[in-house]
Amino acid sequence: MSVKIRLKKFGAKKRPYFRIVVLDSRQPRDGKTIDELGLYHPIEVADKQLRIDETKARDWMKKGAELSPTVRRLFNLKNIKLERV
Repeated sequence: MSVKIRLKKFGAKKRPYFRIVVLDSRQPRDGKTIDELGLYHPIEVADKQLRIDETKARDWMKKGAELSPTVRRLFNLKNIKLERV
């Protein structure tokens, strides 16, 4: 089973927010999640836009989870270095 860390969309029209989740790569975007790692709220002010549980993210990366390109960009914005072990 291939596991990915990616975004899951919530919110209303023109007011989106996203949860950073771990799920099976075969699941749809809004499918059943394995774990939640944080939130991304693009409309909020800059200091409240992104919340990530770094320890959970590191644990999932050690287990072999892959980051989607968007989540990788968000982690780089927060200066979170996640290397595979």
